[in-house]
Amino acid sequence: MSGGEVAGILVAVFWAILVSFLAVALARLAQTLRATTKLVADVTDQAVPLLADASSAVRSAQTQIDRVDAIASDVQEVTSNASALSTTVASTFGGPLVKVAAFGYGVRRALGGRREDVPAKPSRRTVIVGRTVPAARRVKRKKD
Repeated sequence: MSGGEVAGILVAVFWAILVSFLAVALARLAQTLRATTKLVADVTDQAVPLLADASSAVRSAQTQIDRVDAIASDVQEVTSNASALSTTVASTFGGPLVKVAAFGYGVRRALGGRREDVPAKPSRRTVIVGRTVPAARRVKRKKD
C-alpha cells in the first residue's frame, strides 16, 4: 500500500464518521421538529376554546359596563333632582326660619333685660390674642 492509498482510506474513514454524526444530528433535528409540530397542534387545540371563553367574558364585561353606565346616569339624574329640591326647600323655608329664630332671640333678649332685680352675670372667660383666659386671672389683671 502506498501513501496515497493510506491517505484515501483515512479520508474515507473520517468522511464516514462525519456522515454518521451528521445523520445522528439530522435524526435528532427531525425528532425535535416532530415534537414541536405536535406541541403547536396541541396549543392550537387548547387555544381556540380559551379564546372563545375570553371572547365570551369580554362580551359579558361589556354588558355589565353598559348596565353600570345606565345606573351611573340614573344616579346623576337623582343627584341633580335632590340638589334642585334642596335649593327649593332652602329658599322656601330658610328665610322665614331665620327670621323666626332672630325674632325669638330678640324676644328672649328683651325679656331677659327687663329684669332689674337680677344682676347681669359677668362673662366667665375673655379671649386675648387667640387664647382663653379664665375669669379669675382677668379679675387679677384689672386690680393690678
